[in-house]
Amino acid sequence: MIYIEGKSEEKTMDYHILIVEDDRDIREGIEIYLKNQGYTVFQAANGVEGLAVMKKETIHLAIVDVMMPKMDGISMVMRMRELKYEFPVIMLSAKSEEVDKIMGLNMGADDYVTKPFTTMELLARVNSHLRRYARFLEMKDSQNKEAETVYTVGGLEVREDTVEVVLDGNPVKLTPTEFKILLLLIKSPGRVFSAEEIYERVWNEQAINTDTIMVHVRKIREKIEINPREPKYLKVVWGVGYKIEKQ
Repeated sequence: MIYIEGKSEEKTMDYHILIVEDDRDIREGIEIYLKNQGYTVFQAANGVEGLAVMKKETIHLAIVDVMMPKMDGISMVMRMRELKYEFPVIMLSAKSEEVDKIMGLNMGADDYVTKPFTTMELLARVNSHLRRYARFLEMKDSQNKEAETVYTVGGLEVREDTVEVVLDGNPVKLTPTEFKILLLLIKSPGRVFSAEEIYERVWNEQAINTDTIMVHVRKIREKIEINPREPKYLKVVWGVGYKIEKQ
């Protein structure tokens, strides 16, 4: 059983979580709480060890510290995304500066938690991202359905059933979070979504901090726009939100 906000629900799969943290006490402390939730946990003391674990084990979520010896967390996340690992990453940072958070998100992380953090806060983030990742995997598994749902705007195609994005005939690689955001927007071309609504629709929880939306939107633009500074598809409506422009 897993427990979320005091309620329990049956686990649909055995989730494997990787903790990459050079502080052994923090690493083992997180492991205790995760194991109490029924998760299988793997540990690594730096980015090099973390990547080695990924090659041997099936991982569904990683909790990664930013500052580590041999290979830091940001370099590790950047490398794992290059290697096409799609599972969500929650970064841990001892610093509160926005530059660290934005850099981690830019390199492919899905969320961040600033040290010191409470156990309940971290567990809530873990449970939320695993629920979303499970839905992402289900969508990929549905690719054999007879009728494929495709949303098209100009040369941009988002294939919901197969979890694919194609731009002018060329595949575009998005993270699960980026795909969910783009899918939400392209389903209603021309409609403006506020950052708060995007967060709540994608994360399925109340929007507390929407800074991540701006970063994810910028990353999507870099992947689907010829000139991100003059976007053709993903537009900002200043002071209101974001939209996919009708073509």
